[in-house]
Amino acid sequence: MLSPHEFATLMLIKDATPQSDFDQADLIALADREFITIGRAQASMPPRLTDRGHALLARLNGVQ
Repeated sequence: MLSPHEFATLMLIKDATPQSDFDQADLIALADREFITIGRAQASMPPRLTDRGHALLARLNGVQ
């Protein structure tokens, strides 16, 4: 089960920019559950939602 903070992070990742700053523990938890992918830190790419992450958000609040 995701914590409220992890849910909030997942929602923020949908519109993340390279300058977005997320808690590493939340990112790891979401990546471990395959809701996001994390690029290499030096690549300056924000985390991205996986199909599973998009599906979860769609079920929770209609975000696609």
